[in-house]
Amino acid sequence: MAITTSLDEALKRTSLSRTNQMEMLTFRLSDGQLYGINVFKIIEILESPNRFDRMPHANQAVKGAVDFRGKPIVAIDLSEALGMEPVPFDRQLAYLIICEYSQQLNAFIVASPETLITRGWDEIHKPDGVQARSLVAIAYSDTKETILLLDIEGILADLMGYEAEVTDELANRSAALKNRSILLVDDSRTALAMMQQTLNHLGMTYSSQSSAVQALSWLEERDKQGEPPFDLIISDIEMPGMDGFTFTRNLRSMPSYEKTKIILHSSMSNPTNRLKAEEAGADDFVAKFAPNELAEHILNVLELELSDDDFFITPGET
Repeated sequence: MAITTSLDEALKRTSLSRTNQMEMLTFRLSDGQLYGINVFKIIEILESPNRFDRMPHANQAVKGAVDFRGKPIVAIDLSEALGMEPVPFDRQLAYLIICEYSQQLNAFIVASPETLITRGWDEIHKPDGVQARSLVAIAYSDTKETILLLDIEGILADLMGYEAEVTDELANRSAALKNRSILLVDDSRTALAMMQQTLNHLGMTYSSQSSAVQALSWLEERDKQGEPPFDLIISDIEMPGMDGFTFTRNLRSMPSYEKTKIILHSSMSNPTNRLKAEEAGADDFVAKFAPNELAEHILNVLELELSDDDFFITPGET
């Protein structure tokens, strides 16, 4: 019998965004290791079919397309994408975790889903000294088993590629804004590289930090030394130690950053994140990763003088 779940219950737990917490589904791959994924990214969990129609010229980890609610979506064996033995879905029961990343649905083949657990972001740690591109954080289960949180954005970029160029029109619009200072905050090296390439195409300068905790400490030290605040901060939401909502609230408590423009940028593109971003004090929210959309949000935020009651800018509005 198929196992199904939806985000309905998880979306009711909006208080998590105000308490620096996240709820994750744990699951296992072919190596028997425990992995975790934010439930806000999960649309449904289904039993996997025992065969897929292969897609020509696709990466070996891309097993083919699967019908989901009348639409074909790509099925990816996460084990094989990580260089491990594939999940033997053709010989034994396996599952599809249907997730939304960067405004696109994908089906991840896993050996077995486990359980839902809630952890504070301060209980989720960036693995110091670990160079694995696909790993962004480590947490622990109630039985103290290690839970690995993967850089799904990086995995998808490796399998599918990504585009970071922007249109000439947007590049031309940025000419008058090249003296603005921008800070990028994201724990994913892939996501940082995507944003950096977009800003390079716009001809804009920037600084980068790989965690909200690190960024906040650095900004506080800059503030003490009398350094001017950044004109714009673009931050991820999901980060070990401190999430983007909490980071934004902390920034708004600093007099120097009370009015600094802040964009929250996340692969969690569910509309509720826009409301949570507003509640936290952000000026805008943009879902990953569409370079032209990100570029337009950046330009709009920097170009427009927002009144106190103005909030999200729709691209193209003046």
